[in-house]
Amino acid sequence: MDFGRLVELAADLHCFSPGMVTAGESLDQVRVQLSRWVNGGRVIRIHKGWYTLNEPYRRIRIDMNVVASTIKRGAYVSLQSALGFHGAIPEYVPETTCVTTGRPITIDSPLGRIRYQHVKLDVFFGYSRHEAAVQHAYIASPEKALLDLLYLTPGSDDPAYLSGLRLHTAERFDMEKMRDMARRFKAPRLRRAVEHVSRLVVHGSDAT
Repeated sequence: MDFGRLVELAADLHCFSPGMVTAGESLDQVRVQLSRWVNGGRVIRIHKGWYTLNEPYRRIRIDMNVVASTIKRGAYVSLQSALGFHGAIPEYVPETTCVTTGRPITIDSPLGRIRYQHVKLDVFFGYSRHEAAVQHAYIASPEKALLDLLYLTPGSDDPAYLSGLRLHTAERFDMEKMRDMARRFKAPRLRRAVEHVSRLVVHGSDAT
C-alpha cells in the first residue's frame, strides 16, 4: 500500500485499525507501513492498534467521542463528557469519559486522555448512537450521564457537591425519566442525590 491509497481509505475516518485499511493487502505489511508513517509524522498512533491521519491528510475534525466509542467495544461516552455534549454543564471537559462493563483503563493519547470507568452490567443502559461522518459514537442521555457520574463519585449525595456541578438548565433533564433510571441502580445514595438535583434544576444553585 502506498500512502495515497491510505488517504483514500482513511481521510474521512476519526480513527482506524490496520484491519480497516488493508484493502486486500497483507495485514503485517500494513502494520509495518503504518509504523513508518507514524515515525514520519503523517499518521498519529492513538493507542495500541489504533491510528488517525495527521493533518492535512485528514478531511474531518476528529471527534473524541467517536474515537472513544470505537477503540473500546462495549463502552459509551458518559459522565462529564456526555453532560458537556448535551450542554448540561457549562465547563469545558478536558478528557473523554466513558463507562464500560470491562476493566477500567485510562489512555493518554496524542489527541487527549480517554478514561473508561467500570459499571456493573445491570446499569449499562441509557445511551444512543450518534452519527459522525462515516463513523459513530455511543453517548449517554443527559439523565443517564448524570446518574453514572453520581454513581461513580463517592459522596455524590452531598448538596455542596451537587451544587458545584452547576446543573441550572432544567429543560436538559427529564426528572421522571431520571428517577426511573435511578431505581435500576438499587442505590439509596443515588435516589437521594436525584431528589436534590430535582430541586436544583427548578430553584437553582441555592436549593438546599
